[in-house]
Amino acid sequence: MIETRLLQYFLAVSEEQSITRAAEYLNITQPTLSKQMMELEAVLGKQLFIRSKKKIILTEEGKFLRSRAREIIALMEKTEGAFKEEGQNISGDVYIGCGEHRSSFSVMQLIREIQKTNPEICFHFFSGNADAILERLDNGLLDIGILLEPELNPHYNYQKLPFTEKWGVLARKDSPLAQQRSITFKELSRLPLIMPTQTSNRNKIELYFADRISELNIVATYNLIYNAGLMVEAEIGYALCIDELINTAGEHPLIFIPIAPAFESNVVLFTKKHQVFSKATKMFINKLHEKFSLESI
Repeated sequence: MIETRLLQYFLAVSEEQSITRAAEYLNITQPTLSKQMMELEAVLGKQLFIRSKKKIILTEEGKFLRSRAREIIALMEKTEGAFKEEGQNISGDVYIGCGEHRSSFSVMQLIREIQKTNPEICFHFFSGNADAILERLDNGLLDIGILLEPELNPHYNYQKLPFTEKWGVLARKDSPLAQQRSITFKELSRLPLIMPTQTSNRNKIELYFADRISELNIVATYNLIYNAGLMVEAEIGYALCIDELINTAGEHPLIFIPIAPAFESNVVLFTKKHQVFSKATKMFINKLHEKFSLESI
């Protein structure tokens, strides 16, 4: 079994890219740290570093361990924090995974209200696509996920928030379509489209377009909206996305055009079944229920 201390040493070496600098940071001797890293490689049966005169480079196995080590250390810190909660004042950490959608702002406003009376609660947001959030939730690194209609899984509890997000396309303001109030499937099928790759979004898109999805001309994909907007600006195509992720007001070169008939997604809060929550997380979930009257799915 690998000790947590060894993982912390390994992460220091991977960050500093030097045994000498990592030893100084950890306040241990260089020979001791070198021996510990050789023992770690021996335990795993894998070479983790490529050692050169200038710096230490991680092997593919080393990169994999770095990713897992970060998750393990974060989970240990999260667990220790939960056990340190004491007294009547609720304190601690709440870990939330959130996709890209404007509805998150309403949740953040609630967080601000909670912190006025519970200033010792710290909220940690992980922003990413659905697949990344699900992985971190499965690994215990997140308490709660908030996404657009994820594919239902029997290992999770799902509750619908009272928000919907409208789908459409991002287009340049100098596009011939920019003056339209909406865009139809027939018009979409003639365009070069930039599509989202998140699992939950793909499922929703496939359900909406059904067997017509093969008629679409997909020229690129994206997992986060910022680069999708840049691709539209670069005239690669039109990005299929939800509204209000990019502020298109004023001099911004892009415009959002909604799809007709209306194409919308619900916003869903989900947690792992039988998960044990900290006091802070329980309180936050209760406040979500009070504020938004959540409906189970």
